[in-house]
Amino acid sequence: MTRTGVVTGMAAEARCLPRPGAGGAPEVVCSGGNSARAAAGATRLVAQGSRALLSFGLAGGLDPALRPGALVVVETVIAPDGRCWEADRDWREALLAALAAERPVAGALAGSDRVLATVDEKLRLFEATGACAVDMESHAVARVAADSGVPFAALRAVADPAGRALPHAALDALDADGRWRARRVIVGLAKRPWETPGLIALALDARRAFAALRRGAAAAPLFGCHALG
Repeated sequence: MTRTGVVTGMAAEARCLPRPGAGGAPEVVCSGGNSARAAAGATRLVAQGSRALLSFGLAGGLDPALRPGALVVVETVIAPDGRCWEADRDWREALLAALAAERPVAGALAGSDRVLATVDEKLRLFEATGACAVDMESHAVARVAADSGVPFAALRAVADPAGRALPHAALDALDADGRWRARRVIVGLAKRPWETPGLIALALDARRAFAALRRGAAAAPLFGCHALG
């Protein structure tokens, strides 16, 4: 069975996966929401023996039809420079079959090297790419997979929908290991207390997305890698 390497942006996303030591638990690296670290982590996973790479975690919604908690099984990743990579067909079909009860969306995912904080930014990217969602890791992981000749897939859950802006206090809340820095958020809110309702809404959206990720990880053991041989 193919050994899977998984790249997430946040430690909380990694906790949605099977625990290390459990049967079929994948190797995981967290990038801290940084595409360069995602590429470095994916490269390290391949060097350590992973023969398939999965990008797993939250995403920002671009398609207005997608609500918080919607699961996206990625067909194509579109990088900021316009390059595209297709997810492995057998793998994504296995994911779609395993997650059928969750009614996942199959579509394109846009990559970004920075957080898209405003509704206008999300709308412009949606109009430019037609992608249904955006994240900061998948394009880096897809590039490494293509360069290394290993299969690639991405499973993402929408957190902030297309019509929701991100509070300023949440934009720099991760450290390099993907851990949430609560103190920085609190300091940010002290300076911009009017953002409190938006931060609460974001937390509720993220809760739905994390719940979807946990269900996805439980429903798709090894994320369909058995389909790869």
